[in-house]
Amino acid sequence: EGLPVERKISSKAFVNIMYGCNNFCTYCIVPYTRGRERSRTPEAILHEVTTLVGQGVKEVILLGQNVNSYGKTLEEPMDFPDLLKQVSDIPGLKRIRFMTSHPKDLSEKLLEVMASRENICKYLHLPVQCGSDRLLKNMNRHYTKEQYIKIIEQARALMPEISISTDLIVGFPGETEEDNAETMDLIRRVEYDSAFTFMYSRRTGTPAAEYEEQVPEDVKNRRFKEVLGVLNPIAIRKNKSVNGQTFEVLVESYSKTNGNMLSGRSQYNHVINFEGDESLLGKIVKVKITDPRNFSLNAEIIEILE
Repeated sequence: EGLPVERKISSKAFVNIMYGCNNFCTYCIVPYTRGRERSRTPEAILHEVTTLVGQGVKEVILLGQNVNSYGKTLEEPMDFPDLLKQVSDIPGLKRIRFMTSHPKDLSEKLLEVMASRENICKYLHLPVQCGSDRLLKNMNRHYTKEQYIKIIEQARALMPEISISTDLIVGFPGETEEDNAETMDLIRRVEYDSAFTFMYSRRTGTPAAEYEEQVPEDVKNRRFKEVLGVLNPIAIRKNKSVNGQTFEVLVESYSKTNGNMLSGRSQYNHVINFEGDESLLGKIVKVKITDPRNFSLNAEIIEILE
């Protein structure tokens, strides 16, 4: 903390609001390697973000293993929604994102703040890990499938346009065919815009690594493909549905797959590619979607906003 940071993208910056983790999910090594949770003071965070905006940064991403438990270790406790409001009030800051949220600590107050502030992106990354209540208990996650779905329903009631992504673990020790079916049912009910999906792998030093009912690799591979078979068509359908729509994009870099095109993200976290020159890097532009692909969008520039 406090050391100089070299940033690859001058218009976007990551800002840690806390370090460590208190959750001790049974598959995760983070609490053992990074220590217990510690929140930075709001004064330090606001000073860093204000300085970044003065240097030309337009978007900040607030980081923590569980941003929703921010403030519990401070001498004068402050919750994450109140911090988010203060950050959003910083003059000149165009966009705010945050990750990662833990479902057990996400409050309706946070969703209300997101809905009320124009510069807070309408995007929520909310890791669920699986759809089986039995496995969620064994993972030490402290919520149920239905409690998780209720959060999604609250978010969409306040922000119908919100984009939602998640993390999924396939093949956690003890997982059965019924457990995997519960995960696929959850995916169908939530209809994620995108997901980071992993096959469980042992982490030495974690409780799950010692569980006896380890799932065979061939079974994990099959179930992983089954999950993607449910997940990907939904994400692709959602991507295709925005054809012809317009979005504001912060131009971040050249496209990873086509060096002649620029790339950036909408406030809903769409990856959007379009033709343009180097002078547009770091600017916010309005684009129209002309060619939605499976996991990205091609567009044309309509207007350079700033």
